[in-house]
Amino acid sequence: MTTAEAVTQTPRRAPAVDPTRVRLLSMLFMGLAHLTVLRQRPKGLMFAAVEVLFLCTLPITVGKLTDLVTLGSPAPQLAVKDRPNSLFMLIDGITVLAVVAIFIALYRMSVVSARRTARDINLNGFEPVGERRRNPFTELTNRAFPVMGLAPTFVLIVFFVVVPLVFSALVAFTNYSLPSHIPPAATIDWVGLENFRRLFGGNAIWTGALARVFIWTIVWALLATTTCYVGGMIMAVVLQNSNLRITPLFRAIFILPYAIPGVVSLLVWRNLLNGAFGTVNRTLEALHIISDPIPWLSDPWLAKFVVVLINLWCGFPYFMLLVTGTMTSISPDIIEAARIDGASSWQIFRRIQAPIILYQTMPLIIMSFAANINNFGAIFFLTGGDPSVSDSVTTGAGGTDIMVSWIYKLTVNLQQYQNASVLAIMIFMIIAPFAIYNFRQTRSYKEGEL
Repeated sequence: MTTAEAVTQTPRRAPAVDPTRVRLLSMLFMGLAHLTVLRQRPKGLMFAAVEVLFLCTLPITVGKLTDLVTLGSPAPQLAVKDRPNSLFMLIDGITVLAVVAIFIALYRMSVVSARRTARDINLNGFEPVGERRRNPFTELTNRAFPVMGLAPTFVLIVFFVVVPLVFSALVAFTNYSLPSHIPPAATIDWVGLENFRRLFGGNAIWTGALARVFIWTIVWALLATTTCYVGGMIMAVVLQNSNLRITPLFRAIFILPYAIPGVVSLLVWRNLLNGAFGTVNRTLEALHIISDPIPWLSDPWLAKFVVVLINLWCGFPYFMLLVTGTMTSISPDIIEAARIDGASSWQIFRRIQAPIILYQTMPLIIMSFAANINNFGAIFFLTGGDPSVSDSVTTGAGGTDIMVSWIYKLTVNLQQYQNASVLAIMIFMIIAPFAIYNFRQTRSYKEGEL
């Protein structure tokens, strides 16, 4: 090997870089440290282009943020189509805030990248040569590949999930409602916590309706989850321990309510239980069991009982299948050993099967409870939230309404969007802990694998 070849293959020593200078340059302008001190021109140009683009659109950004603060001024002298639309200003402002947040994240990423590169140069004492010097995009395909791969998904989540959620939450701090604040005919104003004060003690009618609906929502979720789970477990145990040859036929019949679309089943039951001309009342009257029609869906308390009962009919097959699958995974040797020791079928179920079933299905029970809080179809398609109660005319909340069905009525029927947004925030605060807890119990979260 000649002296020239040895010099060519030896890494070139690079002078140490000043970390303070690198940090200041990277904070002064995106990519400036990469372009000057670190000599990573492709990466520096990409970062610099981002800031140049942001600075070019800064006047538009400032204008949108100003509109977000004011939400427009009333202009009754203009035609309706030419008036300021507060909804568009709110949506545009939130979108611009999301863009600013992404820009700040990229700015921080550029500073971190510059500091990391400076540290590598000072620790290693030489600049990487060879393939990396020949291909300046090697680092992009190695170290930055996870970031580049997840970036499109992250951007989509920000603009199609986070922005709508923030918009829905911010409506709770406005007066977006009939009759005086519906764009574009009128503008929307920020009212702070006024909507929260009205629902949480400021107005007796609205506070009473909120307390009534909230308590029923929690009771409904508990009853719906418990009855379906217990009913499904009972049927699974009975079918598992029965020695009938037609057991598979019974299992198939019991699955039918789950196989049929819930909307169809609930609408059929709504017609069957109609107080005036429903088949159930007509049959009972024909058999001389009752003399007057039973108000299945027009009495508040009876309607709640019916809702829970019909939901049991629709929902127990799911848990029956779930418990059946769990029971089949229990080793037959354990059951056989318990029988040899003289344990009865009840003792085997209570001491062996039930603890295992509960342990394996508890996360699904928790998520089922959270799902029943938002079980819009079970209420709306069966009772429509009715019957009406004393405050239904003002608040729109019926006797069987849960939070989500009340939100539907507030938005579609009454157009009280600000109150509906407050309820949506409440639902989020209730369901989010259950979802987070269930996720934290998964193996993929604890161990980082599926």
